[in-house]
Amino acid sequence: MASHLPDSRLRWLLRLTLAGTVFTAIVILVGAWTRLVDAGLGCPDWPGCYGKLVVPDTGYAALRHPETPLEPFKAWMEMIHRYIATLLGVVVLAVVALGWRLRHGRQYPWRLSIALLVVILLQGAFGAFTVTLQLWPQVVTLHLLGGLSVLVIFLWLHLRLRRFAIELPHSPPRRVNGLWLGAAAILVMQLALGGWVSSNYAGIACQGFPSCNGQWWPEMDISEGFHLTQTVGPNYLHGQLHADARTAIHMAHRLGAVLLGIALLTLWLRYRQQASLRSVLFGLAVVYFVQGGLGVANVLLGLPLWLALLHTAGAIALTLGLVAAFWTWRHSAGWEEDITAIKGASHANA
Repeated sequence: MASHLPDSRLRWLLRLTLAGTVFTAIVILVGAWTRLVDAGLGCPDWPGCYGKLVVPDTGYAALRHPETPLEPFKAWMEMIHRYIATLLGVVVLAVVALGWRLRHGRQYPWRLSIALLVVILLQGAFGAFTVTLQLWPQVVTLHLLGGLSVLVIFLWLHLRLRRFAIELPHSPPRRVNGLWLGAAAILVMQLALGGWVSSNYAGIACQGFPSCNGQWWPEMDISEGFHLTQTVGPNYLHGQLHADARTAIHMAHRLGAVLLGIALLTLWLRYRQQASLRSVLFGLAVVYFVQGGLGVANVLLGLPLWLALLHTAGAIALTLGLVAAFWTWRHSAGWEEDITAIKGASHANA
């Protein structure tokens, strides 16, 4: 059994994957902060900043990129994001290196470790494209989804390693059904819409709530708002879309929030009687309503920095919450059967 391994590799893997989950959330929030203070192009090149690994002085920057004047605060924000993202990559490499000797162990999640490495490498590429393609919304949105993918894989890997390390009643996991697939698909869609809102600067395209600009169904340009083959080349800082296109994006995000609420409510109604799931789904519902409130507050208060960061944190919490709920549902069948059998035997003996 994995729990009898003589070395401390498994203990370190458990620590690293848990730390990696938390650290990924921090990297995502720092990335959001960088975007919200318009520092995404604080350094016009990649991976350095004006050709340096640290932010240079104004004179050197002017010689290197005279067309892009140095703004030290924004440049440092961008570089700090790159530094901590690189450190996250080192954590992933450590997880893969430590797992190398365990890769042949029964049920050791080696393929998941490799998937984590592949996704983090893709994230690095998207980070580079974010700068070189000047905040092209498609890449910015994919970069956000990539960060959330790293978050999910880290958490799933940690949970898998816990099962690998601890002796548990052996029971095959439940097969995925349409309810969970639907909820996951709607959450991914809503997260993508959130990224699309942010990358196209549509967060305050609607004034007021629940109406938008004084109308329940305002003027919208859906085809332009979701035109995914936008020209590569222009600087997309502050966006390139007109008002009606941004309104369409914003309204789609609102409608996506309603769909997500319906999906989570459906899960609650279906599984509320299962003791192992009741508290997890209740926590997920609380996070959803808090996240909805943060979204409304962002509209009414004009998207203040701290509130926009909390809204990003809410998206992270929703993602982790749904993963935790799905894991609990998928692996609780055998435990519930064991508990039922034990209770039945106790009653019979009495």
